[in-house]
Amino acid sequence: MQFIDTHIHIDGEEFDADRAEVVERAREAGAQYLFVPSIDLPSVTKVLDVCHQYPGFAFPMIGLHPEEVRDDFASVIQQMEAMPMEEFIAIGEVGLDFYWSREYEQQQLEAFRLQVEWACRTRLPLMIHCRKAQNELTHILREYKDDLPGGVFHCFTGNLQEARQLLEFDNFVLGIGGVLTFKKSHLPEVLSQLPIERIVLETDAPYMAPVPMRGKRNESAYLVHVIQRMAESMGCSTQEVAEQTTRNALRVFDISRQHHP
Repeated sequence: MQFIDTHIHIDGEEFDADRAEVVERAREAGAQYLFVPSIDLPSVTKVLDVCHQYPGFAFPMIGLHPEEVRDDFASVIQQMEAMPMEEFIAIGEVGLDFYWSREYEQQQLEAFRLQVEWACRTRLPLMIHCRKAQNELTHILREYKDDLPGGVFHCFTGNLQEARQLLEFDNFVLGIGGVLTFKKSHLPEVLSQLPIERIVLETDAPYMAPVPMRGKRNESAYLVHVIQRMAESMGCSTQEVAEQTTRNALRVFDISRQHHP
């Protein structure tokens, strides 16, 4: 059984001590590829370094995470846009997050808009983070609806109505991870009513470890628990989940475009 982890922060310092072992366990569990988002300018360098250590296995993204948006966002994005884009498979992790604070609300909205335009120009898919901001997010995306290159709504935990609203955008899929396995999660019921063709797997590691690993540092190998729960929710085999979510991920992300300078 092979699968793709479409969202792992394997560059994070949480993995500095044993990254090679984490990658080895991922491969042994069946991980075919790992997709690695950036969150700010310094992280782009680290993401590239780590992905270069695992060529053909770990693939980098570039973007400014909403929680990292400050007054200098336009300059940060400009510096990112100046980088060799053939290295990257997506614009991410970008989006809106009003969960903790709306202090930088206007800056977040503008930064997201700039990065959506960037994705439309480069035809790179978007890796979108959204917390407590779906109305604002879909409002912006609708303005670009005909030009959007597709992407992932990362860490989706919403209800059926919210899922359907997001899936109105062509070639976008929902990223599903450890939350699916949580006792109080309503995601199993939501997924049972969605087409598996619009779902991809992700860990968001080191965060959001699934049951029975909850509370531990997450890693790609733990996706087997998410696959098991998804198979139960969607009434199919674990093999079908792995194969279909892999096809979905490779439809959204063109990993063949990547070539190193």
